[in-house]
Amino acid sequence: MLVGVPTPDMRLDMPLIDFFARGGSLKSSWYGDCLPERDFPTLIDLHEQGRLPLEKFVTERITLDDVEKAFHTMHAGEVLRSVVIL
Repeated sequence: MLVGVPTPDMRLDMPLIDFFARGGSLKSSWYGDCLPERDFPTLIDLHEQGRLPLEKFVTERITLDDVEKAFHTMHAGEVLRSVVIL
């Protein structure tokens, strides 16, 4: 499974014999292949059951004035996710 959106210059170089010898497949996922009308109710239900701890994905809560700084810290890998509080 290829996860994430590659830059235009990214390449994948691998021996194709691995597919023939071991079987398998290669698949990409564009933003998780989410269908909001199908997936959001399920995700909300899982969160309400305590089975999807969304708070663990939030590193910091910021104000609108701190958005530019948050992009820099995210790009630097210093945070996982920033949530803007209005």
